[in-house]
Amino acid sequence: MRMSRLFGTTLREAPASAETPGYQLLVRGGFVRQLAQGIYCYLPLAWRVMQKIERILREEMDAAGGVELSMPMVHPAEVWKRSGRYDKIGPELVRFSDRRDRPLVLAFTHEEIVAFLAATEIQSWRQLPKLVYHIQLKFRDDPRPRAGLIRVREFTMKDAYTLDRDEAGLDRQYTRVHEAYLKIFERCSLPVLPVAADVGMMGGSEAHEFMYLNPIGEDTIVLCDTCGYAQNRQIARAARPGSNVDEEQLELEAVETPGASTIETLTQFLGIPPERTAKVVFMATDDGRFVVAVLRGDMQLNETKLANAVQASELRPMTPEEIASIGCVPGYASPIGIGDRAIVVVDEIAASSRNLVAGANEEGRHLRNVNVGRDYPPDVVVDLAAVEEGQRCVNCGSPLRTARGVEVGNIFKLGTRYSPALGATYVTEDGTEQPIVMGSYGIGVGRLFACVAEEHRDERGLVWPAALAPFDVHLCALGDEGIAASAEVAAALERAGLDVLVDDRGERAGVQFNDAELIGCPIQLTISKRSLDAGGVEAKRRSAREATIVGVGAVAEWVRTELR
Repeated sequence: MRMSRLFGTTLREAPASAETPGYQLLVRGGFVRQLAQGIYCYLPLAWRVMQKIERILREEMDAAGGVELSMPMVHPAEVWKRSGRYDKIGPELVRFSDRRDRPLVLAFTHEEIVAFLAATEIQSWRQLPKLVYHIQLKFRDDPRPRAGLIRVREFTMKDAYTLDRDEAGLDRQYTRVHEAYLKIFERCSLPVLPVAADVGMMGGSEAHEFMYLNPIGEDTIVLCDTCGYAQNRQIARAARPGSNVDEEQLELEAVETPGASTIETLTQFLGIPPERTAKVVFMATDDGRFVVAVLRGDMQLNETKLANAVQASELRPMTPEEIASIGCVPGYASPIGIGDRAIVVVDEIAASSRNLVAGANEEGRHLRNVNVGRDYPPDVVVDLAAVEEGQRCVNCGSPLRTARGVEVGNIFKLGTRYSPALGATYVTEDGTEQPIVMGSYGIGVGRLFACVAEEHRDERGLVWPAALAPFDVHLCALGDEGIAASAEVAAALERAGLDVLVDDRGERAGVQFNDAELIGCPIQLTISKRSLDAGGVEAKRRSAREATIVGVGAVAEWVRTELR
């Protein structure tokens, strides 16, 4: 490929809106251009990298026993209604109608369609297990696109689905795909950490995410360096601190607390530690239920845990009017007297703590010696606390640490979440009908591409791994002698099965060298009158500073050796 024919130009500076270092280099290198918020054009250099990622995905999914198919991006809304997700998912799912007013959706995942296909194609236990996958453009109307290609609205996804007779079969395929994912990320030279995760809107019994640890990530991962505990903070647990569960329950006592409407001001006013107080958080579910969460004052609420406890797809803070409607006063609230006007969910540690200070539901007044069970009945008692750095590991007791991460892949044990609703059943050996057991597995191709760019770069530009580089070789042709000789060198490289990008633009040496460093192909060659007089071609790895002279006839073998 000659650079004079390449579509896309390099830039000396990245746009001010380019947030992350890797994305800045992708823009400057002429790889991507933004069309709209969360929507990007992938120019030829990027598209070549994406195709190489897709080839690795196909090879490893095939090796795991998968077969590729293609499913549509536009789905009848009825299919999503049958699974129950049409009404549970918010505006991220794009809904529209065709000219005949038939409701449709733009899909960002295909569990319903695979279950629909399984209902038509699978009849007997003899046809199971199955693993199918496809690589497809999808759209999710994300309200917060960010960090360049890390969080977008239009994206390419490799999604795979397993179909099994039972949970044991699902376990085997889940493990096989887990191993295939580790091979994929290894071949893409991206370090990832598998962590246990929340199943979220996908549903099912278990999930893992493959995290690229980097400060640009928006997920918080809880890690134990001693025993290897690794979980997304959404579901992570820490060892329970000591409680005063054996303390005698004392009588309720009202106390005036003017101006003490926060835990901090309350503890200062009464001279007590935060763990002797009860914190109340008011939330509303997407289906209109009110939820009152109660934690100890030294703990923070994990909203994912709360949503799972009340089986809500989404939560939002209650308004002051809604709080007043259940008989509570913001800043001075407690669940006492709420009755059936809200669901009361109490954290495990708060439930086992005696004689806490909680609000009296009156302005400027609190109650001492509030006890769960005696003074108000909880509807649910469950772990609600967000894990903080420095807390103790639930497994070994060592201090926990947190890190930011980007989710580049996920796997879910769906079980029978979708198959009964879509009629996906099979006849067993004894003639009974059973629902097909499903798994779901995804890798974002564009996000993986973006994370590799974040991982493999230096102050001069991108440094692509050989397996993903847009070209194996970047050949700078300087002056008339260099341009004339470049054709012979490029032809020899191509005969050796190498992809070559030839800079034939006639630009100054400094411009060509800067662009070669910016684009980041693994091998850089320079041919000029000076190199020819010295005996051949200046050759170096992208990561090296110094070049060596290699004879024109030997350059192809030198490159192949270096790439290996």
